[in-house]
Amino acid sequence: MKQFLITPAAGKRLISKAVLKHPSIQNTLNKGTLVIVAGTTNGYVAEEILSEINQQHGFSRKRFFRGISLPENIPRTIHGRILNENDFPGDVVITDGEWQKKTTIFEVADHLNEGDVIIKGANALNLSSNQAGVYIGNPQGGTILAALKAHVGRRVELILPVGLEKRIPGDINEIALKLNQTDTKGPRMLPVPGKVITEIEAIKILTGAQAVIVAAGGVSGAEGSVYIGIDGTDDQLKETEELLNRIASEEMFKL
Repeated sequence: MKQFLITPAAGKRLISKAVLKHPSIQNTLNKGTLVIVAGTTNGYVAEEILSEINQQHGFSRKRFFRGISLPENIPRTIHGRILNENDFPGDVVITDGEWQKKTTIFEVADHLNEGDVIIKGANALNLSSNQAGVYIGNPQGGTILAALKAHVGRRVELILPVGLEKRIPGDINEIALKLNQTDTKGPRMLPVPGKVITEIEAIKILTGAQAVIVAAGGVSGAEGSVYIGIDGTDDQLKETEELLNRIASEEMFKL
């Protein structure tokens, strides 16, 4: 076994590379519709996918989100949302290989069908049960309800890229019950079915190696990092080491 440190930023890049290689994503790049719902991790995903189809011009991760968590000393947010939303660029919607700029999931969700794919981030991850949960701040349920109508109603595939820094120990169904009670303040939560892709799954997709968390933490920009132990053949370990070395210097997300 070899051990590697993966920062949250490097983890986002790693996950995005794996999402690109996922067979369902590859199948939609030329035919069908792929929806990448705005979010910080999905910004990296959009970069990789748009680069793959040579349409990355005009895309920026800097405003590709609806809500984010920020330190208290940054006053530009209310409940995690940027105050000026006029510059929101839309989600990334790719239909038959063409990026439909300034389009959102709300405009296309009702027209998606089996074979199409939605990529949506998450806010909570229970590794032991492979559960994901999404914070709900919108009183109409936000983008996840639009995604679930297509996923459950018409078998549109739902892929959930989520970094290991969002792991929690509790059962997400039980947490959702508490957060959704009438006397609870703050965002609600929705447990979400779908294909979860963390750094662990990403390594398996990209190199075939097996990964496990062995430690966590860091300072000076490494906060939220995880130490990953990698098992595999000599070739898999070499490929994984080369991959992780390439993404190790990924800078932290900045507004």
